[in-house]
Amino acid sequence: MNIHYPNGRKFMSPLSTSQTVKARKDPTYSNRGMTLEEDLNETNDYYLLNNIAVIHKKPTPVQIVEVNYPKRSAAVIKEAYFKQASTTDYNGVYKGKYIDFEAKETKNTTSFPLQNFHDHQIQHMRKVIQQGGICFVILRFSSTEEVFLLEAEQLLSYWERMIEGGRKSITKEEVLSTAHLISLGFRPRIDYIKIIDYLYHL
Repeated sequence: MNIHYPNGRKFMSPLSTSQTVKARKDPTYSNRGMTLEEDLNETNDYYLLNNIAVIHKKPTPVQIVEVNYPKRSAAVIKEAYFKQASTTDYNGVYKGKYIDFEAKETKNTTSFPLQNFHDHQIQHMRKVIQQGGICFVILRFSSTEEVFLLEAEQLLSYWERMIEGGRKSITKEEVLSTAHLISLGFRPRIDYIKIIDYLYHL
């Protein structure tokens, strides 16, 4: 299926189907075969089932332009377009506070590229902060399976540095000094709420 962004650029999945199958069968793939998104979805399901927080992945509006009907009882989408640029990945509520965050990962070992973010996402985070919401990003270094929570305010400072001609990435040292390492567990897998409790005294 072909899916395109609002600017017409073709959407490319981070992993092809064959790569995904291989990753899930490979015992060295963190012994789990789980992507960051799957880990977060599982974590949010745990929060919901245990009445801790209500946080969901945002659906992305898609306009379908071509559909094939190989059978009367089945339809296959052949081409579609994202109706609008997405903002962030997740939002919801925790202890009366609005939660909004983005999740990104990189194979880099020494830095986190800022090109992983888009200007409309940065502007969205800025507006959430202005309204008093809790906004952050979950960063994952896939090669080391390290996951961090970086507050949006800090991300914005790195973004402004880039806009002003500075480096186009966040160094690993900067991540270690300004972000918060999330210890991986079983259930929930990525317990970012613990960090939220610590930062905002909830």
